[in-house]
Amino acid sequence: MDLFDNTILCKNCDKKMEKIILIKDGFKIRAVNCPSCSNKILHPEDLRDYEQFKKMKDKQFKVKLRFVGNSYAVSIPKEIIDFLGEQEKEVNQMVNMCIEGIDHLSLHF
Repeated sequence: MDLFDNTILCKNCDKKMEKIILIKDGFKIRAVNCPSCSNKILHPEDLRDYEQFKKMKDKQFKVKLRFVGNSYAVSIPKEIIDFLGEQEKEVNQMVNMCIEGIDHLSLHF
């Protein structure tokens, strides 16, 4: 059972808090908000996942570009795949790739 499945009262005004979803950098964080005083409590698991996301986002990985058959290949570090696996619960085998600029390539899982 999740703590946020229960009724939570605001510590400031003793009123029932409402469930909300906050979006930070495209990341969904469950929270409760007091309608009277606007006090917010963020879900601790979502906050932990968001902090891990920020660390991964700020980290740069050096990977090799390899020639394989008639194509080039870049390995994706296990750390990234493990993080995506935690968030998505299942990583698809197919990945969408697009060119966003002359020196910018994007992968979408």
